[in-house]
Amino acid sequence: MSTENKSSNTSQFNIRLPAELKDRLENYSQLVGRPQAIVASEALADYLDWRVPQIEALKQAIAAADKGGFASSEEVEQFFKRYEA
Repeated sequence: MSTENKSSNTSQFNIRLPAELKDRLENYSQLVGRPQAIVASEALADYLDWRVPQIEALKQAIAAADKGGFASSEEVEQFFKRYEA
């Protein structure tokens, strides 16, 4: 459950973690000398900054494909030629 903290523009969010992940968080927090909450918050922000654009792009690609917006055979061939070993 989330509780808004008006003074610092943050809110509290509780989460259950596997014991091994909690241990890793504690260890990393100690290594870098930062509170676990900040480490976890920054890790989640980094993950969402990376993952949300991927999902948005995927949804746009699916919508384009549903409308018939596929690559031509020539475009596909050129793509694979660029990445041949």
